[in-house]
Amino acid sequence: MKRLVICEKPSAAKSIASALGVTSGADGCFDGNGYLITWCIGHLVGLADAAAYDPKYKKWRYDDLPILPAPFRYEVAPEKAAQFHVLKKLMECEDVTELVNACDAGREGELIFRLVYEMAGCNKPFSRLWISSMEDSAIREGFQSLRPGREYDSLYQSALCRQKADWLIGINATRLFSVLYHRTLNVGRVQTPTLAMLAEREKNISLFRKEKYHHVRLTLDGVEAVSEKFADKEKAEAVKNACVQSAVICASVVREQKKDNPPKLYDLTTLQREANRIFGYTAKQVLEYAQSLYEKKLLTYPRTDSQYLTDDMLPTAESLVSGLWPMLPFAAGLDLSPQFGRVLNSKKVSDHHAIVPTMEFVQRGFDGLTEGEKKLLSLVCCKLLCAVAAPHVYEAVTATFTCAGNTFTAKGKTILTPGWKELDRRFKASFKTDADDTAPEPAQELPKITEGQTFDKVTAAVTEHFTTPPKSYTEDTLLSAMERAGADDLPEDAERQGLGTPATRASILEKLVQMGFVERKGKQLLPTKDGHNLACVLPEALTSPQLTAQWETELTAIAKGQADPEGFMAGIAEMTRGLIANY
Repeated sequence: MKRLVICEKPSAAKSIASALGVTSGADGCFDGNGYLITWCIGHLVGLADAAAYDPKYKKWRYDDLPILPAPFRYEVAPEKAAQFHVLKKLMECEDVTELVNACDAGREGELIFRLVYEMAGCNKPFSRLWISSMEDSAIREGFQSLRPGREYDSLYQSALCRQKADWLIGINATRLFSVLYHRTLNVGRVQTPTLAMLAEREKNISLFRKEKYHHVRLTLDGVEAVSEKFADKEKAEAVKNACVQSAVICASVVREQKKDNPPKLYDLTTLQREANRIFGYTAKQVLEYAQSLYEKKLLTYPRTDSQYLTDDMLPTAESLVSGLWPMLPFAAGLDLSPQFGRVLNSKKVSDHHAIVPTMEFVQRGFDGLTEGEKKLLSLVCCKLLCAVAAPHVYEAVTATFTCAGNTFTAKGKTILTPGWKELDRRFKASFKTDADDTAPEPAQELPKITEGQTFDKVTAAVTEHFTTPPKSYTEDTLLSAMERAGADDLPEDAERQGLGTPATRASILEKLVQMGFVERKGKQLLPTKDGHNLACVLPEALTSPQLTAQWETELTAIAKGQADPEGFMAGIAEMTRGLIANY
């Protein structure tokens, strides 16, 4: 009797076969030790196109809308039919008594397996492999604690709802607005609000009118004190002239010890954002590098929305940090007294813990990796070390001065404990990155000043400044905006998933670029003329991030068994009918 293990990709099947000691392979699977291990090639089964329901849908006509299939039909992707038949044949083998869903441990991995299982007409029992690392030890441990497959029915329902909702909105809205405007206008549940955010930002930039303002700056014995803003240059000049002839008195000196706590570990979105900011990588590149490192057993599962490790991972975290410390040149010579409490919190880990290197990486190092993989892995290593390092402690000094009836302020900063920021600084210096080119100038140390101190020799000057427009989105800032989209309109305790999920945001951005609605200019993402036009003609129901952010919250609730899939789909169908009726 054998277990049939179905993986998402050939590389995963190879890793699992190796971990389980299955060495012989033929006919699209590995065979041995009571296991048959095979693979999908991503999504083998998907929703049928509209024309599969009725030949009339081959033409796009307003009178045929809305298209609301009941039930939905599925089909095997033609180019992947051979692999589907391999899986179906293996499922039908008499000596296969049960299956293991070993597709990626997330919503889409669940969907990939279930659709193949349903399409093949299989009714054999199946269990679920749920792991966060492709290391041999993690795989073997996962097989020791397989879960009943039916425990993930709610996750499957959530995935089905996501897939059907995207089909309904995509097919109907694309046909509707393409027919109305006599050109192809691709509409998507998540991509359209994302495009609208880009277009809105560029509109605000183009409408921005810069305004001039002035500061009066006093230089007193190595201290620069700055006035409030003056819109009127003549008033600023008058203040300057009055100060040149007057004494300056220190009215107050406030010293305050402050600390910047270490950062959290990476989830996928924060990793994509920082890799874009530091190395200029696109979200898609980051996901590809991370997935490759995961399959090489050097990085934990990348498609995660958690920034913590589970409480029982303390020994792993300790081993990782002690192993990484001597491997990384930028950490050499620094004293580290790691504090692990801040990175451990089981309550804040959902499907997968934060992204960290594996012990396999500690043993193997960077050998054989591409430049992109090396940089990304270095970034993840640095984040883990920073997260357990000491806080950055400094003394902030604010001195207030009066002169000729006006108030001036000088700020200073004295670093008491460099902490994690020294690690971060060294890491960036080692890669000669310009990541901090937009960071504010660091405050300087102030010389010793006492309250009531008088300064007679004063140099005064007026400086001219302009208000600055909002900045165009980069992938870093857009991913952040997508993550927060709609949050202000959701209840306080809602799951704030924003636009898309960590696993899908990269593909959404790529799709907008491929369709010609968005272009890259350096690190910036800018809507094209077509992108602007599309965002302008579509109704708020399709461009509002609040709506699809609410949907993601509902999909998360469905995955947890806390919401009704049928009710969700009824709402999507009602919205589709409303779109057709109103436009």
